Amino acid sequence: MNNPVYQTIIVGGGFTGLFTALHLAHEHYPRSVILIDKNERFCFKPLLYEYFDGEMDTVQVVPRYSELLKGSGIVFVQDTVQAIDLHQREVKLASGTSYNYSNLVLALGSVTGYHHVAGAKENAFPFWTQADAIALDKHLRNCLQKAVQTDDIEQRRKLLTVVVVGGGASGVEMAATLADFLPHWYDALGGNSSEIKVVLLNHGQKILDGDINDPLRSIAEKELQKRSIAIEILTEAEATAVRPHAIEYKSNDQIKTLATHTTIWTAGTSNHPLIQELPIPKEHRDRHNHPLVTPTMQLLDFPEVFAGGDCAVVQDNSLPPTAQVAYQQGANIARNLKAIALGEDLKSAKVNIRGTLLKLGLNDAAANLFNIFEVAGEPAHLIRQGTYLTLLPTPIHDFKATTEWLDEEIFHHHLDPRDVGKKVVQAVEVVGAGVVGVLVTRKLLKMLGDEHKKD
Repeated sequence: MNNPVYQTIIVGGGFTGLFTALHLAHEHYPRSVILIDKNERFCFKPLLYEYFDGEMDTVQVVPRYSELLKGSGIVFVQDTVQAIDLHQREVKLASGTSYNYSNLVLALGSVTGYHHVAGAKENAFPFWTQADAIALDKHLRNCLQKAVQTDDIEQRRKLLTVVVVGGGASGVEMAATLADFLPHWYDALGGNSSEIKVVLLNHGQKILDGDINDPLRSIAEKELQKRSIAIEILTEAEATAVRPHAIEYKSNDQIKTLATHTTIWTAGTSNHPLIQELPIPKEHRDRHNHPLVTPTMQLLDFPEVFAGGDCAVVQDNSLPPTAQVAYQQGANIARNLKAIALGEDLKSAKVNIRGTLLKLGLNDAAANLFNIFEVAGEPAHLIRQGTYLTLLPTPIHDFKATTEWLDEEIFHHHLDPRDVGKKVVQAVEVVGAGVVGVLVTRKLLKMLGDEHKKD
């Protein structure tokens, strides 16, 4: 290109995009940066359940980009990207505006995947954004209100039956959350909470099969049955159609129908349409059509373009589509963008999987830390809350390098499976820095007893 424009465009304000922007600002990147997202607010997806059930508020879980980027020098543009021209190095927006770039960061994430199931997109509730959480909240409250007012037993049963499609982490977390707080809502209306039914519909033989949370399956299965109302888990049940007041599924080669006014869809994701349309040859995509990137997070055919998070796959390096991977990749992309600007060598991205955290209802969770030990119940819930509260992005003047939230060296010094109680507390001290860490640690100490207090 003649007379190139020295500016970096970040498309998508999820974990990868936002943390790339924050790190660029923190490291005093010498070029202008524009972050584009169609939404006004960032959505901290791991805590969307807490926002949904009222445990956390809007400011914590869905803060405005304008607040997060205040004083950072990053320009935020709220608009929908209509097209990306990799050959002309141009991003075109729905408003008619277009931007040229010297470097581009693709951080569009993924979208809800309905897998061609009839009526799923039209009749099932996704759970991906703040708008999804608000819509589902309104619908469920309406169902409960109608149920408490009707004498028709069959109609009440339909209104009080909720089906969650997908037995991965999202489905398990959703089912557990619903089974805990729906009874509270219904009791407050004067209803009989024992009439509420939560069904988890899973295509495979086991929940969490093939998921990063697979090691936590046995804990999850036990905890799901401890909820305020028992969760019915239907395995080897493939959703075939979603109707306005029923879901059809295939089980043992038979099509069955389950009457419900609420079907929630958590059965996987699909590639973002803009990523699908990029002029990237099939041999440079994986089997799910995600673009392959080099270890330095660059597209194979367009090295000026970086991609991370759910919308790309690192060559010969299988990583789970989780928040901890996405924000670490954002930090790595930022470092390499700065290296390009300063004429320095690029470095391969390093991502450390520090464990998994699974929400299992109100004040309940399961945690697997470095595959060293597992924690369940309220201690796991406190670890999860402490971890995510520390990771919440903050305005730039308070920003710290969040990829260091669980420094591997510290964990190797602190974690010892022979002394789990003490080490859980120490882990939380590391995870939940500052006030959060102190409060979480105090509560854990109380729970773990006098013996651990002495330690």
